[in-house]
Amino acid sequence: MDSSSKHKAPPARPVRTSAAQAPAIDPAVREIDALFRTAGLVRNLRGKAGGVTRRTRQKQVAPEELQQSAPVSVVASNGVTMLKIAAWERPGRLGVGWLWHGFSTRQGGLSRAYCAEDAAGELNLGFTAADDGEIVARNRRLLAEAVSGDPSTPLVTVKQIHSSVVVLAAAKDAGRQGPRKADGLMTDEPGLLLGVQTADCIPVLVADRKRRVVAAFHAGWRGTVKRIVESGVGRMRLEFGCRPEDLTAAIGPGVGACCYAVGEEVVSSFESQFAYAGALFHEVYSTDPVRTKYPMLFLTQRAPGHSPIGPSLHLDLVEANRRQLLDAGLKAESIHATGGCTSCHRELFFSHRASHGHAGRMMSVIGIRPR
Repeated sequence: MDSSSKHKAPPARPVRTSAAQAPAIDPAVREIDALFRTAGLVRNLRGKAGGVTRRTRQKQVAPEELQQSAPVSVVASNGVTMLKIAAWERPGRLGVGWLWHGFSTRQGGLSRAYCAEDAAGELNLGFTAADDGEIVARNRRLLAEAVSGDPSTPLVTVKQIHSSVVVLAAAKDAGRQGPRKADGLMTDEPGLLLGVQTADCIPVLVADRKRRVVAAFHAGWRGTVKRIVESGVGRMRLEFGCRPEDLTAAIGPGVGACCYAVGEEVVSSFESQFAYAGALFHEVYSTDPVRTKYPMLFLTQRAPGHSPIGPSLHLDLVEANRRQLLDAGLKAESIHATGGCTSCHRELFFSHRASHGHAGRMMSVIGIRPR
């Protein structure tokens, strides 16, 4: 060993960088960052992969724990069976004596496309491929008569596309060819009915007690993720100057949490949009008596979490839309619900899910009584 090597400094230890210090950036990544900056964008610097969320563990329940009793219906003088909001039917309490409204059922119409041969006619209100268009038009006149007292009351609908689009409606729009594509309608014009069709999705009706403005929204899971109800209330404020404290809302019948099993894409969509998403889902275990008595027959060799056996995730769409109404500024006591699961109570409602797609359509309507 020569004398120069005796005094040579030991190799420097690698410096440990703290978590706060940024790691070296690859030159190629710098070029991407430069491109982003020219477009006014910033690269995501999260430490985990995009789209990966921590799944909240829901309370485990049986389907029976989530089931609802059938709602109380009323029968109009022309035989149409509907659901009503009791608080809206008492004029002095909420100041909505000027309001027309109703949630149709499948009972009380003329259609025979979805019932047994010996059964009474039904109130299908959708122009479906299986039904006769003239009969559906007559059913719609029956509904208008049941709600307003006049079968010729204009009924305005839209072509629903599971969106957050809300349009202004007027009597001239009734029966127009090629209805507009939207999932919400609003008006301050008296003498017409706004209608949204459902067969599992959630109908939401909103009324401004002071300004006499009404709106109707169609909220399936896709529309709910897109905040159709929340943005719809915003449109009411923008177009008519409505104040949330003056609004009252009614949530109609739809598929309940007891029956609405959904896939991972639905859960992920809600988790990406709502901080309270965990409260909207339930882990539901099957109560199949055979599986309960002989669990060994249903074991698989697949890894935990990858077997179809086990809990399913059920979505509570009514609660999801109630939360949106609250976020839009409505008071909790101003929000009402009819109750009733369209899948459970098939004698009262059409259900697209329960009938595997062979179903008619109900309609939820709201309007302003002429002075």
